[in-house]
Amino acid sequence: MSLRHAVLGLLAERSASGYDLMKLFETSLANVWPATQSQVYGELGKLAASGLLTVSAEGPRGRKEYAITDQGVAELRHWLTETEPDRIRRSETLLRVFFLGVLTRVEATVYLGLEADRAAAGHIALEELEAAVEWGDDALSVYGRLALEYGLRLTAMQEEWARWAVERVQRVESGGDAGPASASPGNGPSVASPGDASTFREITG
Repeated sequence: MSLRHAVLGLLAERSASGYDLMKLFETSLANVWPATQSQVYGELGKLAASGLLTVSAEGPRGRKEYAITDQGVAELRHWLTETEPDRIRRSETLLRVFFLGVLTRVEATVYLGLEADRAAAGHIALEELEAAVEWGDDALSVYGRLALEYGLRLTAMQEEWARWAVERVQRVESGGDAGPASASPGNGPSVASPGDASTFREITG
């Protein structure tokens, strides 16, 4: 996916100014494909120059409203139907999980507990977004809600997995509290405490 297709997709629903597009990004695409104001305005100029957009109206203080052209719709359809998504497979979060055995059991559970908290916070933010958006029957609402549901399910799964992983590490047969995570679950806390979290950041930071 690229910013140009994000802009084309939003304008395929209705014409909009750069300001309007930024508001749409904040309420729809910010969690999928974030963009700054300068990036959006720069892309609008490029798309208009290439004939994929046209300036449909102009207002005071240089305000311009953009509309997608037939060529722009064709480009959007080509991207949707004839190209493969860039399915990124790298995850630094999981890469670190592979090597948590280098740490003590407490440090490993703190890391996993922080991941659980991060996922929980992300889930709450998406729930608040869902409640704040005025959903309708337009295409952007219908399919945007599908994308939001993906995020809700993903963050719920990530939190559940991280809390399960904390319990799993703690149940591993142990020879002592200070040993590596792979060999020493001990009797530590089931969730990360604020003190543990600050210690972990000092160790890894």
